[in-house]
Amino acid sequence: MIFRYISILIIAGLLSSCAALDELLATPIPPTPTETPLPTATIIWFPPSVTPTLQTFSTKAPTPEMRPGLGEIILTDDFSKSSLWDIASSNQASTDINSNRLTIAVQSGVYMLSLRHDLILDNYYAEITAQPGLCRGEDNYGVLIRASAGTYYRFVLACNGTVRAERITNGARLILQQPLPTGDAPPGAPGNVRIGVWAVGREMRLFLNGRFQFSISDPSFPSGTIGVFARSTGETPVVVSFSDLVIQSVEYNP
Repeated sequence: MIFRYISILIIAGLLSSCAALDELLATPIPPTPTETPLPTATIIWFPPSVTPTLQTFSTKAPTPEMRPGLGEIILTDDFSKSSLWDIASSNQASTDINSNRLTIAVQSGVYMLSLRHDLILDNYYAEITAQPGLCRGEDNYGVLIRASAGTYYRFVLACNGTVRAERITNGARLILQQPLPTGDAPPGAPGNVRIGVWAVGREMRLFLNGRFQFSISDPSFPSGTIGVFARSTGETPVVVSFSDLVIQSVEYNP
């Protein structure tokens, strides 16, 4: 009887242990947590760039016409008549017309000019070709406008490649334009240059080979004739020839 009771207790204990084990096995075991990988950076092969703003450039105003109002040709001179110009000759200087050229030759330190006769002009545009045959350094030549016996404006081309303008009043010289370098004046001799002067009222503009050089303003001499000159400033002679004079009228009101 006692043995039977002990057996019952043992069986009950075993059953209780199995039930506990079954309960333990039935309980789900949570999964082991895994590490979440860090996000990797996305490679941008063509990054966006700032769209450049188009730069605007100012447009230069067109160059104004520097010889306005040109009209008809009022005079041409092919230098075939020596009676139309001052002609002279000495041991120091000479002017001569030959082969449709007026040639001025001067010795060292001498100045010589020649004026056209029977011509009085006020507003006009004149062109003449100059050809220095012997000229160097500060030796010079050029044209005279609104000229009379002792007064005129003088546009000077020096053989060092500069140009200037002067007013001559009975031997007294006033510089109206200081020397300016230019690529249009022949640097010495031989050379060839087309000299143009646009004169209206008190304003006078110099052109070389059709290109504007400078402008002067002076009311002293409103009219006169046209002339040419040559000067030697050094120890050597100067020889310059002039040809193909053309004068046009100008209808322009500043």
